[in-house]
Amino acid sequence: MHGILVSGGNGNVRSGEFATISRLKERFRADDAVGVLLGIGDDAAVLDPSSMRGNLVWTIDEQVERTHFRRDLAGWIDIGWRSFMSAASDLAAMGAEPWCALSALSLPADFEDEDLDALARGQHAAALRLGTAIVGGNLTRGEVVTVTTTLLGTAERPVLRDAARPGDDIWIAGRLGLAAAGLFALDRGLHDERLDGVKEAWLRPWARIGEGRHAAKFAHALVDVSDGLAQDVGHVGEASGVRALFDENLLRDHAHRTGLESIAELLVLDPLELMLTGGEDYALIAASDVPLEGFWRAGTFVEGQGVALKRATGRERELFELGYDHFRARLEP
Repeated sequence: MHGILVSGGNGNVRSGEFATISRLKERFRADDAVGVLLGIGDDAAVLDPSSMRGNLVWTIDEQVERTHFRRDLAGWIDIGWRSFMSAASDLAAMGAEPWCALSALSLPADFEDEDLDALARGQHAAALRLGTAIVGGNLTRGEVVTVTTTLLGTAERPVLRDAARPGDDIWIAGRLGLAAAGLFALDRGLHDERLDGVKEAWLRPWARIGEGRHAAKFAHALVDVSDGLAQDVGHVGEASGVRALFDENLLRDHAHRTGLESIAELLVLDPLELMLTGGEDYALIAASDVPLEGFWRAGTFVEGQGVALKRATGRERELFELGYDHFRARLEP
Protein backbone atom coordinates (compact mmCIF):
# COMPACT_ATOMS: atom_id res chain seq x y z
CA MET A 1 0.00 0.00 0.00
CA HIS A 2 1.53 3.30 -1.10
CA GLY A 3 -0.68 5.81 0.67
CA ILE A 4 -3.39 6.61 3.22
CA LEU A 5 -6.02 9.21 2.41
CA VAL A 6 -6.89 11.56 5.29
CA SER A 7 -8.57 14.94 6.05
CA GLY A 8 -10.73 17.22 3.93
CA GLY A 9 -13.70 19.59 4.44
CA ASN A 10 -15.07 23.04 3.68
CA GLY A 11 -15.77 26.38 5.31
CA ASN A 12 -14.92 30.10 4.95
CA VAL A 13 -13.77 33.26 6.66
CA ARG A 14 -14.12 36.82 5.47
CA SER A 15 -11.82 36.43 2.47
CA GLY A 16 -13.63 33.29 1.31
CA GLU A 17 -12.94 29.60 1.68
CA PHE A 18 -10.67 29.05 -1.29
CA ALA A 19 -8.56 32.18 -0.80
CA THR A 20 -8.14 31.16 2.83
CA ILE A 21 -7.13 27.62 1.93
CA SER A 22 -4.61 29.02 -0.55
CA ARG A 23 -3.04 31.17 2.18
CA LEU A 24 -2.95 28.27 4.61
CA LYS A 25 -1.45 26.00 1.96
CA GLU A 26 1.40 28.46 1.50
CA ARG A 27 1.87 28.80 5.27
CA PHE A 28 1.83 25.04 5.92
CA ARG A 29 3.90 23.87 2.94
CA ALA A 30 5.02 20.27 3.59
CA ASP A 31 7.21 19.73 0.55
CA ASP A 32 10.09 18.31 2.59
CA ALA A 33 8.03 16.31 5.09
CA VAL A 34 8.98 12.64 5.10
CA GLY A 35 6.23 10.35 3.85
CA VAL A 36 3.84 13.17 2.83
CA LEU A 37 2.97 12.60 -0.81
CA LEU A 38 0.28 15.30 -0.94
CA GLY A 39 -0.48 18.02 1.58
CA ILE A 40 -3.04 20.83 1.69
CA GLY A 41 -4.96 21.71 -1.48
CA ASP A 42 -6.93 18.62 -2.48
CA ASP A 43 -9.81 16.80 -0.80
CA ALA A 44 -7.40 14.84 1.35
CA ALA A 45 -3.73 14.49 2.18
CA VAL A 46 -1.84 11.41 1.03
CA LEU A 47 0.72 9.72 3.28
CA ASP A 48 3.17 6.89 2.69
CA PRO A 49 3.34 4.77 5.88
CA SER A 50 6.13 2.62 4.45
CA SER A 51 8.48 5.56 5.00
CA MET A 52 7.98 5.42 8.77
CA ARG A 53 9.33 3.01 11.39
CA GLY A 54 7.53 1.64 14.42
CA ASN A 55 3.90 1.77 15.51
CA LEU A 56 1.54 4.54 14.45
CA VAL A 57 0.31 6.65 17.39
CA TRP A 58 -2.68 8.92 16.74
CA THR A 59 -4.15 11.61 18.98
CA ILE A 60 -6.63 14.50 18.81
CA ASP A 61 -6.97 17.56 21.04
CA GLU A 62 -9.56 20.32 21.01
CA GLN A 63 -9.06 23.84 22.36
CA VAL A 64 -12.34 25.73 22.81
CA GLU A 65 -12.66 29.44 23.43
CA ARG A 66 -13.81 30.33 26.97
CA THR A 67 -13.09 26.76 28.09
CA HIS A 68 -9.37 26.42 27.31
CA PHE A 69 -8.46 30.02 26.44
CA ARG A 70 -9.77 33.58 26.28
CA ARG A 71 -8.82 36.00 23.55
CA ASP A 72 -8.29 38.77 26.12
CA LEU A 73 -5.60 36.70 27.85
CA ALA A 74 -3.66 35.33 24.87
CA GLY A 75 -2.89 36.49 21.35
CA TRP A 76 -3.80 34.31 18.38
CA ILE A 77 -0.16 33.35 17.79
CA ASP A 78 0.01 32.06 21.36
CA ILE A 79 -3.31 30.21 20.97
CA GLY A 80 -2.08 28.56 17.79
CA TRP A 81 1.14 27.50 19.53
CA ARG A 82 -0.65 26.24 22.67
CA SER A 83 -3.21 24.22 20.71
CA PHE A 84 -0.53 22.40 18.74
CA MET A 85 1.75 21.72 21.71
CA SER A 86 -1.18 20.44 23.77
CA ALA A 87 -1.88 17.77 21.16
CA ALA A 88 1.82 16.98 20.72
CA SER A 89 2.19 16.42 24.45
CA ASP A 90 -0.09 13.40 24.13
CA LEU A 91 2.44 11.88 21.74
CA ALA A 92 5.27 12.68 24.16
CA ALA A 93 3.30 10.82 26.83
CA MET A 94 3.41 7.68 24.66
CA GLY A 95 7.10 7.97 23.85
CA ALA A 96 6.20 8.88 20.27
CA GLU A 97 7.60 11.30 17.73
CA PRO A 98 5.27 13.50 15.60
CA TRP A 99 4.94 12.68 11.92
CA CYS A 100 2.25 15.03 10.57
CA ALA A 101 -0.88 16.88 11.66
CA LEU A 102 -4.37 17.99 10.66
CA SER A 103 -5.95 21.21 11.91
CA ALA A 104 -9.72 21.80 12.03
CA LEU A 105 -10.89 25.34 12.79
CA SER A 106 -14.35 26.53 13.76
CA LEU A 107 -14.45 30.34 13.45
CA PRO A 108 -17.13 32.89 14.43
CA ALA A 109 -18.34 35.68 12.15
CA ASP A 110 -16.15 38.32 13.82
CA PHE A 111 -12.94 36.42 13.10
CA GLU A 112 -10.77 38.52 10.80
CA ASP A 113 -8.28 37.39 8.17
CA GLU A 114 -5.38 38.79 10.20
CA ASP A 115 -6.58 36.78 13.21
CA LEU A 116 -6.46 33.60 11.16
CA ASP A 117 -3.01 34.48 9.85
CA ALA A 118 -1.75 34.95 13.41
CA LEU A 119 -3.33 31.70 14.59
CA ALA A 120 -1.76 29.84 11.66
CA ARG A 121 1.65 31.40 12.40
CA GLY A 122 1.49 30.05 15.93
CA GLN A 123 0.53 26.57 14.73
CA HIS A 124 3.23 26.61 12.09
CA ALA A 125 5.93 27.74 14.53
CA ALA A 126 5.02 24.94 16.94
CA ALA A 127 5.00 22.36 14.15
CA LEU A 128 8.43 23.52 12.94
CA ARG A 129 9.78 23.41 16.49
CA LEU A 130 8.78 19.73 16.68
CA GLY A 131 10.00 18.91 13.19
CA THR A 132 6.59 18.07 11.79
CA ALA A 133 4.10 19.53 9.30
CA ILE A 134 0.38 20.36 9.04
CA VAL A 135 -0.86 18.56 5.92
CA GLY A 136 -4.60 19.22 5.93
CA GLY A 137 -7.66 20.13 7.93
CA ASN A 138 -11.07 21.73 7.84
CA LEU A 139 -12.70 25.18 8.09
CA THR A 140 -16.21 25.83 9.31
CA ARG A 141 -18.34 28.53 10.97
CA GLY A 142 -19.09 28.37 14.69
CA GLU A 143 -20.18 30.43 17.68
CA VAL A 144 -16.69 30.50 19.25
CA VAL A 145 -13.18 29.73 18.07
CA THR A 146 -12.37 26.03 18.28
CA VAL A 147 -8.99 24.63 17.28
CA THR A 148 -8.88 20.86 16.84
CA THR A 149 -5.46 19.33 16.21
CA THR A 150 -5.01 15.75 15.07
CA LEU A 151 -1.46 14.46 15.26
CA LEU A 152 -0.07 11.25 13.84
CA GLY A 153 3.21 9.98 15.26
CA THR A 154 5.37 6.90 15.46
CA ALA A 155 6.86 4.97 18.36
CA GLU A 156 8.96 1.84 18.40
CA ARG A 157 7.60 1.02 21.86
CA PRO A 158 4.53 3.04 22.87
CA VAL A 159 4.44 3.44 26.65
CA LEU A 160 1.02 3.02 28.29
CA ARG A 161 -0.34 4.09 31.68
CA ASP A 162 -1.14 0.66 33.03
CA ALA A 163 2.22 -0.93 33.87
CA ALA A 164 3.55 1.03 36.87
CA ARG A 165 4.75 -1.30 39.63
CA PRO A 166 5.09 -0.98 43.40
CA GLY A 167 8.64 0.20 44.01
CA ASP A 168 8.81 2.30 40.84
CA ASP A 169 9.76 5.90 41.51
CA ILE A 170 7.75 8.84 40.19
CA TRP A 171 10.00 10.71 37.76
CA ILE A 172 9.06 14.05 36.20
CA ALA A 173 10.46 15.89 33.17
CA GLY A 174 9.65 19.59 33.22
CA ARG A 175 8.63 22.30 35.65
CA LEU A 176 5.43 22.21 37.66
CA GLY A 177 3.05 24.94 38.78
CA LEU A 178 4.46 27.75 36.65
CA ALA A 179 1.72 27.60 34.00
CA ALA A 180 -0.98 27.79 36.66
CA ALA A 181 0.77 30.77 38.23
CA GLY A 182 0.99 32.39 34.79
CA LEU A 183 -2.72 31.92 34.12
CA PHE A 184 -3.50 33.38 37.56
CA ALA A 185 -1.38 36.46 36.78
CA LEU A 186 -2.90 36.91 33.30
CA ASP A 187 -6.46 36.47 34.56
CA ARG A 188 -5.96 39.19 37.17
CA GLY A 189 -4.16 41.55 34.82
CA LEU A 190 -1.04 41.67 36.99
CA HIS A 191 1.86 43.63 35.49
CA ASP A 192 5.21 42.83 37.05
CA GLU A 193 8.33 41.84 35.15
CA ARG A 194 8.91 39.10 37.73
CA LEU A 195 5.80 37.39 36.33
CA ASP A 196 6.89 37.41 32.68
CA GLY A 197 8.39 33.93 32.89
CA VAL A 198 5.29 32.27 34.37
CA LYS A 199 3.03 34.02 31.85
CA GLU A 200 5.25 32.60 29.12
CA ALA A 201 4.94 29.15 30.72
CA TRP A 202 1.18 29.24 30.14
CA LEU A 203 1.22 31.03 26.78
CA ARG A 204 4.03 28.97 25.19
CA PRO A 205 4.21 25.45 26.69
CA TRP A 206 6.49 22.76 25.25
CA ALA A 207 5.69 19.19 24.31
CA ARG A 208 8.58 17.13 25.72
CA ILE A 209 9.05 14.80 22.77
CA GLY A 210 12.74 14.09 23.38
CA GLU A 211 12.23 13.25 27.05
CA GLY A 212 9.30 10.99 26.15
CA ARG A 213 11.36 9.06 23.61
CA HIS A 214 14.16 8.63 26.15
CA ALA A 215 11.75 7.50 28.87
CA ALA A 216 10.24 4.93 26.50
CA LYS A 217 13.50 2.96 26.68
CA PHE A 218 13.17 2.38 30.43
CA ALA A 219 9.83 3.54 31.89
CA HIS A 220 7.02 1.15 32.78
CA ALA A 221 4.32 3.84 32.46
CA LEU A 222 4.10 7.40 31.17
CA VAL A 223 1.58 10.27 31.19
CA ASP A 224 1.69 14.05 30.69
CA VAL A 225 0.60 16.74 33.13
CA SER A 226 -2.29 18.47 31.38
CA ASP A 227 -5.01 18.48 34.06
CA GLY A 228 -2.84 18.68 37.19
CA LEU A 229 -0.07 16.59 38.74
CA ALA A 230 -2.22 14.85 41.36
CA GLN A 231 -5.00 14.03 38.91
CA ASP A 232 -2.75 12.88 36.08
CA VAL A 233 -0.58 10.64 38.26
CA GLY A 234 -3.86 9.26 39.57
CA HIS A 235 -4.65 8.05 36.05
CA VAL A 236 -1.45 5.98 36.14
CA GLY A 237 -2.21 4.65 39.60
CA GLU A 238 -5.77 3.67 38.71
CA ALA A 239 -4.78 2.00 35.44
CA SER A 240 -1.86 0.16 37.05
CA GLY A 241 -3.50 -0.76 40.35
CA VAL A 242 -0.90 1.07 42.47
CA ARG A 243 -0.83 3.99 44.88
CA ALA A 244 1.09 7.20 44.08
CA LEU A 245 2.92 8.71 47.06
CA PHE A 246 4.50 12.13 46.52
CA ASP A 247 7.31 13.36 48.76
CA GLU A 248 6.65 16.89 50.04
CA ASN A 249 10.35 17.60 50.53
CA LEU A 250 11.12 16.72 46.90
CA LEU A 251 8.25 18.87 45.59
CA ARG A 252 9.25 21.86 47.72
CA ASP A 253 12.86 21.51 46.60
CA HIS A 254 11.64 21.63 42.99
CA ALA A 255 9.56 24.74 43.73
CA HIS A 256 12.63 26.43 45.21
CA ARG A 257 14.95 25.46 42.32
CA THR A 258 12.55 26.62 39.59
CA GLY A 259 11.61 29.92 41.23
CA LEU A 260 8.00 28.86 41.80
CA GLU A 261 8.44 29.38 45.53
CA SER A 262 9.18 33.10 45.15
CA ILE A 263 6.49 33.56 42.48
CA ALA A 264 3.88 31.92 44.71
CA GLU A 265 4.90 34.23 47.56
CA LEU A 266 4.48 37.22 45.24
CA LEU A 267 1.00 36.01 44.21
CA VAL A 268 0.07 34.98 47.78
CA LEU A 269 -0.47 31.38 46.65
CA ASP A 270 0.70 28.00 47.96
CA PRO A 271 3.44 26.62 45.68
CA LEU A 272 2.56 23.06 46.65
CA GLU A 273 -1.06 23.53 45.61
CA LEU A 274 0.03 25.11 42.32
CA MET A 275 2.18 22.05 41.61
CA LEU A 276 -0.44 19.49 42.61
CA THR A 277 -3.53 21.07 41.07
CA GLY A 278 -2.27 23.42 38.35
CA GLY A 279 -2.61 21.94 34.88
CA GLU A 280 -1.15 22.65 31.44
CA ASP A 281 2.47 22.26 32.52
CA TYR A 282 2.81 19.49 29.90
CA ALA A 283 5.55 17.94 32.01
CA LEU A 284 5.91 14.16 31.79
CA ILE A 285 5.36 11.70 34.63
CA ALA A 286 7.18 8.38 34.34
CA ALA A 287 7.08 5.25 36.48
CA SER A 288 10.57 3.75 36.44
CA ASP A 289 12.79 1.64 38.68
CA VAL A 290 15.90 3.37 37.30
CA PRO A 291 16.77 7.09 37.10
CA LEU A 292 15.85 8.80 33.83
CA GLU A 293 18.06 11.42 32.21
CA GLY A 294 16.30 14.80 32.20
CA PHE A 295 13.80 13.72 34.88
CA TRP A 296 13.68 14.54 38.61
CA ARG A 297 12.27 12.31 41.34
CA ALA A 298 9.00 13.33 43.03
CA GLY A 299 7.92 10.24 44.95
CA THR A 300 7.19 6.53 44.70
CA PHE A 301 4.49 4.11 43.59
CA VAL A 302 3.53 1.68 46.35
CA GLU A 303 0.96 -1.04 46.88
CA GLY A 304 -2.59 0.18 47.35
CA GLN A 305 -4.71 2.75 45.58
CA GLY A 306 -5.21 6.50 45.44
CA VAL A 307 -2.84 9.47 45.48
CA ALA A 308 -1.25 10.91 48.63
CA LEU A 309 1.36 13.40 49.75
CA LYS A 310 3.92 12.31 52.35
CA ARG A 311 4.41 15.38 54.51
CA ALA A 312 7.75 16.44 55.96
CA THR A 313 6.42 15.15 59.29
CA GLY A 314 6.02 11.66 57.83
CA ARG A 315 2.22 11.76 57.86
CA GLU A 316 0.28 11.22 54.63
CA ARG A 317 -2.34 13.57 53.18
CA GLU A 318 -4.81 12.00 50.79
CA LEU A 319 -5.35 13.96 47.59
CA PHE A 320 -8.89 13.87 46.23
CA GLU A 321 -10.60 15.65 43.33
CA LEU A 322 -7.55 17.74 42.52
CA GLY A 323 -6.98 19.11 39.03
CA TYR A 324 -8.88 20.22 35.96
CA ASP A 325 -12.15 18.58 34.91
CA HIS A 326 -13.19 19.25 31.29
CA PHE A 327 -16.88 18.88 32.14
CA ARG A 328 -16.83 21.21 35.15
CA ALA A 329 -14.17 23.84 34.46
CA ARG A 330 -14.64 26.95 32.36
CA LEU A 331 -12.63 30.12 31.85
CA GLU A 332 -15.12 32.90 32.51
CA PRO A 333 -14.42 36.46 31.35
